Amino acid sequence: MKQLIDCRGLNCPMPVINTKKYFDTIELGVAEVIVDNEIAKNNIVKFANTNALEVSFIEEDGNFKLTLIKGEAALTLEENTTDKNGKFTVVIGQDKLGNGDDALGEILIKGYIFALSEADVIPTDILFFNSGVKLAVEGSVVLDSLKALEEKNVRIQVCGTCLDFYNLKDKLAIGEISNMYSIVETMNSSDKVVNI
Repeated sequence: MKQLIDCRGLNCPMPVINTKKYFDTIELGVAEVIVDNEIAKNNIVKFANTNALEVSFIEEDGNFKLTLIKGEAALTLEENTTDKNGKFTVVIGQDKLGNGDDALGEILIKGYIFALSEADVIPTDILFFNSGVKLAVEGSVVLDSLKALEEKNVRIQVCGTCLDFYNLKDKLAIGEISNMYSIVETMNSSDKVVNI
């Protein structure tokens, strides 16, 4: 029997949290999640992909109905996508590197991200929040390096609340808009986290 999880009218991150709570209680099963905005739909899809759940959705009368499946096929997918070297996440919470002179900090962050893109060991994820989101928008001096990392299958997540705060959501040039729940999940599931 399909479980119904009605998340209409709920603010981020509650639709993801309610969905997670249900799937944490079952080994196998199906749920239909209903949300009333595209951001919530995208966040549920990201949650499903991160947790090896099969997901599909339809839009109907201004709502999104998502079907999520937890089962044997999903478990096989999770085993095949786990990085044998472990999960390595870089967290960037500012648009400069270090404290002190701002101009020097801008030079250092540019150098750091370029060096990261050229390194033999690269992260599986890069998370941007607070003023760090400014590095993922149009005109950023590190976009080429971030694109090189993304081409190497590095997942780039950018805090949506932070983009809204700085009025930059429409200027996002790379990565996916994320939420604090997804950022916490990524950090908690990482074998190694480097904070910049």
